[in-house]
Amino acid sequence: MATSDPAFTYPEKPRPGDRAAVLSPSAGLPAVFPAVYEQGLRRIREVFGLVPVEYPTTRTMDAPPKERARDVHAAFADPTVKAVFCSIGGADQIKVLKHLDPELIRANPKPFFGYSDNTNLHMFLFNLGIVSYHGGAVMVQFGQGPAMHPYTVASLRRALFEGGEAEIAPAPEYTDEEIHWTEDAALTRRPAMFSNPGWTWLNGDRTVEGTAWGGNLEIVDFHLRANKYLLAPQAYEGSVLYLETSEELPSATYVYRVLMCMAERGLLQRFAAVLVARPKAWDFERPNTTEERARFRSEQEEAIREVLREYHPWALAVFNLDFGHTDPQCVIPNGGRVRIDGVEERIYATY
Repeated sequence: MATSDPAFTYPEKPRPGDRAAVLSPSAGLPAVFPAVYEQGLRRIREVFGLVPVEYPTTRTMDAPPKERARDVHAAFADPTVKAVFCSIGGADQIKVLKHLDPELIRANPKPFFGYSDNTNLHMFLFNLGIVSYHGGAVMVQFGQGPAMHPYTVASLRRALFEGGEAEIAPAPEYTDEEIHWTEDAALTRRPAMFSNPGWTWLNGDRTVEGTAWGGNLEIVDFHLRANKYLLAPQAYEGSVLYLETSEELPSATYVYRVLMCMAERGLLQRFAAVLVARPKAWDFERPNTTEERARFRSEQEEAIREVLREYHPWALAVFNLDFGHTDPQCVIPNGGRVRIDGVEERIYATY
């Protein structure tokens, strides 16, 4: 049976052999890059022992939002489907939300996995009091390279099959480079990996525990603008804000302005702590050098520190975590409990 913590429902975990929905509620890129997508499906079967189930828009580019919502409904309503994975992110999932039936989904909570544009659905599920899992796209974490990274596998396995509190540790290595999906090497080779310098801390003199809320910063910005799916600021009191930025490589100025506006509406100050993922600093259109990437990451961190100094100077903050657009990736339980021990410099999440 599902459990609660304390106002949020942790959906029942799947078991090996169960069916898992694979949806494209954002971009239908499985239609464009079927090889990397199908390798991701194989790994759902072979690494996790689950049976992937596709839907009418899973391999459809530019499917109307109402049809994508219909697939979301079908996946949650089917009692034989025990988890839901997203194929990839995108840029317009916010259009899907108005077509969703909250009571249907509230009555059928399931572990939901995705990140980036899928932050939209994480927000929708948070508002229903359902824990979801920020991370794990079929075409990225599952489908790329010669094998899934062990750090990613361990985190996904914990979120999928295990309950209770577990420690989140820094990945031993990382990359923000990619091999383009038009190349065969995208299925067989991993980009260059770099040593992880670890986390950096701000106000790490205490322990904070709260409910995780957030996701991709650019999508949070969508919701600040649309103002349809955000709760009243007091609903986030004492929660833990977690944020990551995308392959669009937003500037430090943009990051500052988004958080400034969160603070001006009295939202940022409600969070007891902030977790920030290592920003992706390389893209095919911006193949930054090692020095340029270091500067990009440093400038983005400083922008966040500046906002906190101005508006929320006592917030505990941790930078350079692995839940964003770099590889490997850890899963964050959106709506789940996160405990940040600033004295010991350790982080725990309840899955």
